[in-house]
Amino acid sequence: MATALITGASQGIGACIAKRLAKDGFDVAINHYPSESDKEKALAVAEECRSFGIKAEIFSADVSKFADCENMVKAVKDTFGSIDALVNNAGITKDNLMARMKEEDYDAVIAVNQKSVFNMMKLVCPVMMKQKHGKIVNVSSVAGLYGNAGQVNYSASKAAIIGMTKTVAKEYGRKNITCNAVAPGFIHTPMTDVLSDDLKAKMLDAVALRRYGEPEEIASVVSFLVSEDASYVTGQVIEISGGLSM
Repeated sequence: MATALITGASQGIGACIAKRLAKDGFDVAINHYPSESDKEKALAVAEECRSFGIKAEIFSADVSKFADCENMVKAVKDTFGSIDALVNNAGITKDNLMARMKEEDYDAVIAVNQKSVFNMMKLVCPVMMKQKHGKIVNVSSVAGLYGNAGQVNYSASKAAIIGMTKTVAKEYGRKNITCNAVAPGFIHTPMTDVLSDDLKAKMLDAVALRRYGEPEEIASVVSFLVSEDASYVTGQVIEISGGLSM
């Protein structure tokens, strides 16, 4: 049985990815931030995943910290025996115009969104090399492609992920490891639920399909990228935005 490790999988897009990969037949390692509320959410996600007849376990780690990631990767490997797919999904926002943004808010978003991807790929790639196969999917954003006012920290972190994805694809392709990214647009998540109705309407005016995407629609593309159907796809960034860029 193949194993998928998904970071930030206690809710939102990460939870949907975990459930979709469980439905696809993967055993799933569900990472959550070390808090009681996140742990409870992760346990509920794991229970849903097990309904597909697979093994699902939760793993607490602050993925912005290398030591936490190191301990988690070892625990996942010990529990499941392999890590066949890695989905780097963990992310936060601390939005503000650059003129008003605090340095600590910039640093926090870079640490969680971008440094975590380095931590996880650096630790998981050696595992995949020994297995002689592996698939990595990094969750970027349209903000990393086009920028977004009030999100200089978030946009920087998501743009960096794109560069990292292409670099790792080149470095590890000869080891039979693929590395791709998805760039979601405006997706229904707890992050978007807090936006004002006026802002939501303005955002949707730029989307050709005139609606928000659903987390399940992101999970479907991730499902493809970690499947054998995508065995010759690497170094790509797939925008999932309902036609935002057209």
